[in-house]
Amino acid sequence: MVAGHAAATEPRFFVAGNGRLALRSLHTGAEASVTYRRADGSYDEAALARLKRVLRSGDGREGPLEPRFVELLGWLYEATGGTTPLHIQSGYRSPDYNERIRQRGAKAASGSLHTEGMASDVALERARSRGLWERLRALECCGAGYYPSGGFLHVDVGTPRFWDERTSRVDENLSAGNARLFARTDFDRYRPGDPITVRLHSLTVPPVRIARTARLAAGGSTLEIGSPAAGADGCIEADAKTVLVLHAAAPVARDEILLATCAPRGERTPETVRTNPVTVGN
Repeated sequence: MVAGHAAATEPRFFVAGNGRLALRSLHTGAEASVTYRRADGSYDEAALARLKRVLRSGDGREGPLEPRFVELLGWLYEATGGTTPLHIQSGYRSPDYNERIRQRGAKAASGSLHTEGMASDVALERARSRGLWERLRALECCGAGYYPSGGFLHVDVGTPRFWDERTSRVDENLSAGNARLFARTDFDRYRPGDPITVRLHSLTVPPVRIARTARLAAGGSTLEIGSPAAGADGCIEADAKTVLVLHAAAPVARDEILLATCAPRGERTPETVRTNPVTVGN
């Protein structure tokens, strides 16, 4: 978090703003300035709806908007001073709109996280953007792309990675065949007994079969997926809408959850899918 952040309740994400965010769309002129997180740590759905409206696709469609991504934008807003709205060059893109961009020859990944409401391109002055890009890289939390000639930073809540416009490889369809499949929990910090919900992302060839037993990357202990029910072979058939629910029986120091995929695996589906780091009761 940005130094000096203080709130009545600690945010449930490791990377978070101070609960305030202002956005302006460069294409529609739509603006929103909101307090998206209350003092008790809960999220204001009306505020999120206003942000979603600003971030809508070029064809007018609104996409999903999770608190995790709002907090990343909140962090960036605070890091830029928190007085001027972040200028959104591209937010959510409906899959149809994203494909039309590709057909016009513009650089847009077929499995772009823009299509999942997990990415934005934020217009920034070149003098400021490189320093912010380096700060995002140091957080090791997210995706950060530096595009000085285009005058923007790409930010997303996908797997930690970074690139610049010379190394983006956006035209190589790197997500094809589930090659970049990853998972995200609803929060980073949990209290003992809280359900941990997990969703799959960059799923380009659904469904994927997930083993019911997950494990912690560093700690090695196992966690059972309680919902949805597994088949006779102990595997769950999952797509992008599937919500996997786990419970940790003991406290968890900061660690990633590893989901095992079941054979047969289609195309480039990995054997293991990682979540973001989480803590339970710490």
